[in-house]
Amino acid sequence: MAVLILGLVLFLGVHSIRIFANDWRNRQIARLGEKGWKGLYTLVSIAGFALIIWGFGMARQQPVLLYMPPMWLRHLNALFTLVAFILVVAAYAPGNHFKARLGHPMLAGVKTWAFGHLLATGMLHDVVLFGAFLLWAVVDFISARRRDRAAGVTYPAGTMKGDVIVVVAGVVVWAVFAFWLHGWLIGVKPMG
Repeated sequence: MAVLILGLVLFLGVHSIRIFANDWRNRQIARLGEKGWKGLYTLVSIAGFALIIWGFGMARQQPVLLYMPPMWLRHLNALFTLVAFILVVAAYAPGNHFKARLGHPMLAGVKTWAFGHLLATGMLHDVVLFGAFLLWAVVDFISARRRDRAAGVTYPAGTMKGDVIVVVAGVVVWAVFAFWLHGWLIGVKPMG
C-alpha cells in the first residue's frame, strides 16, 4: 500500500501545484523555462503514475474488504464511466456545450469516474486510489473555476455538432475500453 500512496502523492501532488503553490510554480517556470518546467512536471507525473500502477497491483494481492457493494452498483458504474469518458473527450474537442458549461470537463470526468468506482468496489486499495482521485478532482475543479472567474475566462459557446462528436467519440472510446482494454490493462473485465 505504501508504493500506491507514494505514487498518488507524487502524481496528484504535481497536479496540485497550481492549486496550492501557483506563485512557486510561476517562479519555477521563470527559472527553468517553459520546456524545462514541462519536462520536470512530466517526469514526476510519469514516475508517480508508474508507482500507482505498481502499488495498486501489489495492494490487490493482499486485499482488505471494507464493504461489499451490491451488484447493481457495479452495473451503475458502467454508466458513470461512460459519462466520464464523454466528459474527458469534451475537454479536448472544440465547440461543445460540455466545455462551455463546465469549463473543465476533464476534472468533472475524473470525479464521475472515481465516484462510480467507489460505489462499485469495496477493497481498501480501491478506496485509497479512487478516493484520492475524487478528492483531488473536487478540489482542483473548485480551484480552476475560481481562477476562471477571477481572470474573467469565458469558454466558446458549444454547438450541437460539437456535442454529437463528443458523445459519439466518448461512447466509442468507452466501449473499446470497457469491452477490451480494461480487462487487458487492469485485469478486470467489467462487461463480462
